[in-house]
Amino acid sequence: MKVVIVLLLLVVIASLFSGLFFLLKDKGQGTRMAKALTIRVGVSIGIFVLLMAGYYFGLLPGK
Repeated sequence: MKVVIVLLLLVVIASLFSGLFFLLKDKGQGTRMAKALTIRVGVSIGIFVLLMAGYYFGLLPGK
């Protein structure tokens, strides 16, 4: 479970940097940056739901 979360966090970081790359390359024209940031937000929400489900089902220890 922890490995999956770390891999998803790496996907978030990669999407963030690809959004930055597209911002600099496209100079505000085009939709590639918006798509990259949409993916980042979607994966971030997925990580949050995964963490909540893991805690609820006892896969992740609480305090």
